Amino acid sequence: MTNAANRPGEGRVRTVRLPAERASVPLARRTIVEDLQARGIDPQIVDEAEIVVSELVANALRHARPLSDGTVRVHWKVKDGLVEVEVTDGGGTTTPQPLPRSTWTPAGRGLRIVRSIAHEWGVVDDKQGCTVWAALGGPSRRRA
Repeated sequence: MTNAANRPGEGRVRTVRLPAERASVPLARRTIVEDLQARGIDPQIVDEAEIVVSELVANALRHARPLSDGTVRVHWKVKDGLVEVEVTDGGGTTTPQPLPRSTWTPAGRGLRIVRSIAHEWGVVDDKQGCTVWAALGGPSRRRA
C-alpha cells in the first residue's frame, strides 16, 4: 500500500493503492476511517465514507481488471467537512451502474447503496481505467 500522505489527517487529499484482492476491502475501510477521524470529520460522514469505499472497492475487485500495477486506487479529498471518494480500477466489460431492485439476487446492490448514501456520484471511463466517485456531505466540487 502506498500513501500520498504518511500520516492520517495530513493534507487535503490522500491516495492509497491496494492489491487487487479481497483483503483490500477491510484495509480500505480502516484507512479512510482512520484518516477522516484524524481530520475531525462529522462521524456520520465518516460512517458513510466507510460504506461507500467498501462497496466501490468490492465492486472494482469483482467486476473489473486491476490497474497495470495490479492494484486499485482509492483517493479521497476533504474540504470544508465534505468528502469526495474515488476508486479507480483497470476497467471492465461494462460501465458501472446500479442494478434493478431484486428480491432474489444475492448480490448487485453496491451501487444502489452508494447512490442512496452519496449526495452525488458518477463514473469516469477513460483509456487508463474506470473511476467511480461519490461526494459525501454535500455537492461535488467537480462542477465548481
